[in-house]
Amino acid sequence: MLGGPRAVFVWGIGVAVYFTAVTYRTSLGVAGIDAAERFDINASALSTFSILQLLVYAGMQIPVGLLVDRWGTKKVLTLGIVLFTVGQFAFALSGSYAVALVARALLGCGDAMTFISVLRLGSRWFPPRYGPLVAQGAALFGMAGNLVTTLVLARILASFGWTPTFAGSALLGVVVLVLVLLFLKDQPEGPEPAPEPTHHSGGYVRRQIAAAWREPGTRLGMWVHFTTQFPGMVFLLLWGLPFLVEAQGRTRAEAGTLLTAVVLSNMVIGLVYGQVIARQHRARAPLALGTVLATAAVWAMVLLWPGHAPMWALVVLCLVLGACGPGSMIGFDFARPANPPERQGTASGIVNIGGFTASMTTLLAVGVLLDATGDDYRIAFASVFVLQAVGTVQILRLRGKAHRRERERVVASRVEAVHVPV
Repeated sequence: MLGGPRAVFVWGIGVAVYFTAVTYRTSLGVAGIDAAERFDINASALSTFSILQLLVYAGMQIPVGLLVDRWGTKKVLTLGIVLFTVGQFAFALSGSYAVALVARALLGCGDAMTFISVLRLGSRWFPPRYGPLVAQGAALFGMAGNLVTTLVLARILASFGWTPTFAGSALLGVVVLVLVLLFLKDQPEGPEPAPEPTHHSGGYVRRQIAAAWREPGTRLGMWVHFTTQFPGMVFLLLWGLPFLVEAQGRTRAEAGTLLTAVVLSNMVIGLVYGQVIARQHRARAPLALGTVLATAAVWAMVLLWPGHAPMWALVVLCLVLGACGPGSMIGFDFARPANPPERQGTASGIVNIGGFTASMTTLLAVGVLLDATGDDYRIAFASVFVLQAVGTVQILRLRGKAHRRERERVVASRVEAVHVPV
């Protein structure tokens, strides 16, 4: 039977893994200034840390989706934990820029294996109607990892320094590895779905990717993820702290509080979005487009403000940026009904590529523009509007196709339910 305390327990283990991965992923966000001093690097080189991490993450999404569909959740999560824990520990010990880059690449590879696995775990342990809530719930607890970064890791870093902070945090990976090995199961007891044929693996991969990509819902989901996620991701992952301290004249303590506001806003809005979409699927596109519009508006307000923006404007910016994560989860709600269960991992991988590709592009653009303009954050962050415009055009183009395809599927399923063959 789907749902119940057992489902919550198993899914909770998967979420704990994602929580750990997000903690490691965002740890550089509170250590950007320290990293620049430790490795004696400029803004472009600093952004390379996060760009490489996200490049590996984005590049792994389709392979990970295929692995999850074929291997199952437990094996993929186990491999991911090993990789991101080794990466975090190596980052703690790194004394050179090159070694630190390799460590972040390892971390990105392991991180890439977590969220798609957790989505699949939720789809196997809970009824389909809980899909939006399960996805937003996973994202909510993932953001709690970001909260640990901004509230706890930043203070530990200030008190104990680089190596003890990052090495100590790596112990969390060991804990979740033990939990996964002992308690996690791919699905409830009962008949398992027929396994995919293992021969002609190249053909299988091509078929899975092509079939998922043909669905307008998958492509729409990818562009929703692309357009909504990256402003908040770039802010939290690397450039938020330098922007608030160097461009807005805030203290580190004030900047840390504002970053925390982004995380808390994300968690609250995630709960609201999940509830709304679970009750009314028609709200998906308006919520996604509204998130993009609100984000563009507040960024324009802060960047165009003469001199330093007042604290209330920065608070509004951070609260609105908190909607970026929940907005990106809507992408999975377009892809999920467009694909059968055996293709969910592949489709989720395609969707997940979107936001991380946009984040990677923006991280690079901001770093390059800062170096080229003498640290003019107004020009650097204007790159946000370019990617938002590109993504919005694609969302509007695909929205109608995806909705028509969904209606066709609903009608077909109702006909099949009525005309059951004897």
